[in-house]
Amino acid sequence: MSRPEAVVTLRRATAPDAAAVADVWLRSFAAALPTVVSPRSGDDVRAYFREVVVPLRETWMAEAADGGGTVGVMVLNGNLLSQLYLAPDWRGRGIGDRFVALAKERSPEGLSLWTFQVNKPAHRFYERHGFVAVEYTDGSGNEEREPDVRYEWRP
Repeated sequence: MSRPEAVVTLRRATAPDAAAVADVWLRSFAAALPTVVSPRSGDDVRAYFREVVVPLRETWMAEAADGGGTVGVMVLNGNLLSQLYLAPDWRGRGIGDRFVALAKERSPEGLSLWTFQVNKPAHRFYERHGFVAVEYTDGSGNEEREPDVRYEWRP
């Protein structure tokens, strides 16, 4: 049974939001990918979001309308959907659907993304949104050394 749609606002993240979006990423990664070992510490992830992701990428965040804080993050790097993570207790409430719709609007010529092969819920989610798996790897090209899959969406 799905949860009711969440009342959230999607907006561009700014420098003061970097810590909050990094924290969503960290909580989501740990919950969704318990078997994947992150090569970066929490402090490294926070610094990366503060110094690279928020200032240099198109970073979007979802804020709960009820004052619940930051509950999602999506990062676009050109036509690469490089990050889409939701706070674990906010999954299944339509936020990811809204992020994907926004990504398609921002990149109407098409999108690509990578996800880990072990992340079957992500595969189902992206396939439901019209993405097609186009490449599988052994993980030697990513810092986690975890087999992954590249998806593409074309209008």
